[in-house]
Amino acid sequence: MEDITTLLNFGLINIDKPAGPTSYSVSEFVRRELGLKKTSHMGTLDPKVTGVLPITLGRACKLAGYFIKHDKSYVGILHTHKEQNIIELQKLIDANFVGKILQTPPHRSAVKRAEREREVYNWNLLEASENGRDFLFECKVEGGTYIRKLCSDLGEMVGGAHMGELRRTAAGIFSEDKIYDLNKFEDAVDEWKNGDEKKLRRMLIPAEDAIKKVLPIIQVEKRVVKSLWTGKPLFLGDVVDAPNFKKGDVFAVFCVGRFIGVYGRSDKSPRSIRTTKEIFGRSEFVYN
Repeated sequence: MEDITTLLNFGLINIDKPAGPTSYSVSEFVRRELGLKKTSHMGTLDPKVTGVLPITLGRACKLAGYFIKHDKSYVGILHTHKEQNIIELQKLIDANFVGKILQTPPHRSAVKRAEREREVYNWNLLEASENGRDFLFECKVEGGTYIRKLCSDLGEMVGGAHMGELRRTAAGIFSEDKIYDLNKFEDAVDEWKNGDEKKLRRMLIPAEDAIKKVLPIIQVEKRVVKSLWTGKPLFLGDVVDAPNFKKGDVFAVFCVGRFIGVYGRSDKSPRSIRTTKEIFGRSEFVYN
């Protein structure tokens, strides 16, 4: 069984963010409770928004970028300033806000306010309030899509609207199936500090298990592991059954069950002149 210290320094935990604190303050709370030098959250949620907030621990923070870009799912409340018909409102959403859209981040955002393309996979109104002004919805969107902005942009077409409550139900491979509120997390930490690690261990996800779910995997020969640990490039002859990746593809490297690192495919020679000394990939992250 993997030592819990290893999990704490190269793992993840899926926190159920409450309304109120910022995503950063939740991440900092986790860091202080676990006595770690570094934690990072994957995908900022507004203070009022609740739900799935995966947090990387220790050296796993270097892997956050490989998780953060994936699709997100939400449930929430759309509040319109005038009474609306749910069927007609859904038609308007389907015609203008599903598929590839252009979106400018809101004024209060952590990114540059420049128009960019994002994809809305679905945005479904589930039910309406009696006054026809509050609508329960669910949606699945590309990472980096602002739900609050979707609601306000829709509002410009119907006489005003804004987002009410919002909860993130999934972020890439992380969902509500394995999520822990701060009270349960704090209880588990207290038990761990008192010598019982069972609850905390169940909450932690090994980083190497998570990375397998978001990146393709290749296996390498045992003889090259030490050279890879020193940052040397990965050669074609080191790879077991090398797949036909294209330049720039990112993949995880394992030797049997041991995680070595994350690599990007290098420019390759034409297949007719490929040799075992061809550089297959260069490291983006090495775990040693």
